[in-house]
Amino acid sequence: MPSRPTVRGASLVAVTIVLASCTSGSDAADTEGAAGASTSSAFPVTIDHTFGSTTIEEEPTSVVTWGFGSTDAALALGVVPVAIPFQSYGGNAEGLLPWIEEELAELGAETPTVLPDGEEVPFEAIAAAAPDVILANYSGITEQDYETLAQIAPTVAYPGEAWTTPWRDLVRTVGEALGRSDAAAQLVEETDATIEAAAAAHPELQGRTVAAVWDSAGSFYVYEAADPRVEFLTDLGLEVAPSVSELSTDESTFYSTLSYERVAELTSDILLSYASDQAEADAFVDQPYARTMTQVTSGHHAAMVGAAAIAAVSPPTVLSLTWGLDDYLTALSAAA
Repeated sequence: MPSRPTVRGASLVAVTIVLASCTSGSDAADTEGAAGASTSSAFPVTIDHTFGSTTIEEEPTSVVTWGFGSTDAALALGVVPVAIPFQSYGGNAEGLLPWIEEELAELGAETPTVLPDGEEVPFEAIAAAAPDVILANYSGITEQDYETLAQIAPTVAYPGEAWTTPWRDLVRTVGEALGRSDAAAQLVEETDATIEAAAAAHPELQGRTVAAVWDSAGSFYVYEAADPRVEFLTDLGLEVAPSVSELSTDESTFYSTLSYERVAELTSDILLSYASDQAEADAFVDQPYARTMTQVTSGHHAAMVGAAAIAAVSPPTVLSLTWGLDDYLTALSAAA
């Protein structure tokens, strides 16, 4: 059973992404991103999370990110971490996602240290980066992981359940941890405005129902309303099809599985399916059970194909959701 549906590796995809040479606080403060410089007077700051609370006494100058999305939020706020996680799904050979590469280039920064690839938290590599704060706001760290990380540096974990932090909350928390709360609020506002403008340009999507699915490795996954990728669909004006909750098996807060014999019952105005490559996408629509779905037979089926395109919305981050927005809307519009 997945802890998060996508970025930690291909095996988890269906069932579930400081300055480059940062050595001083002045360097971190001088890096200008979309949201401006930090406010040192914000410290000390205490941030609550699922394992208690973390107090950051002064402005971080050496930031390590773990999980997904925290890297994006830090970069969008003008702070380049000293170490970031390897993202195998959708990333390049170095483990960098395309929107991370683009943001680093825009900031004129070198690539940070990329932590070792793997499911386990690389404690030694994180410690070697000598962080003064660790941001794991959207991750699957356990309480034991948290306690170990907290011995290395103040660690900000996720609120509530693992792998469920909405991107807006993640940006605000990262902003708070970095002393850039005002800039984070502005960043969220500007990103929301971008999404709203994109949605307004597609009135054909407004109020249409959608079911988001993935057919992989013999299982048919249906993503629930709480899943970040589904929340993004509703941000675009779509509504979750009632059949999603009616057929839910409550296996997880963000997905359930549906037997192939019952996929025809998953009715919606639009069916959105994910596939790592075109061969996987073609295999789905060629299946006899797929041909029982009215969305497929009537042409109301949109497919998001490609690891990077899927990683961009699984979940969306403050950088990734605008990176792939046009292609996403084009596919949905065609299905509508």
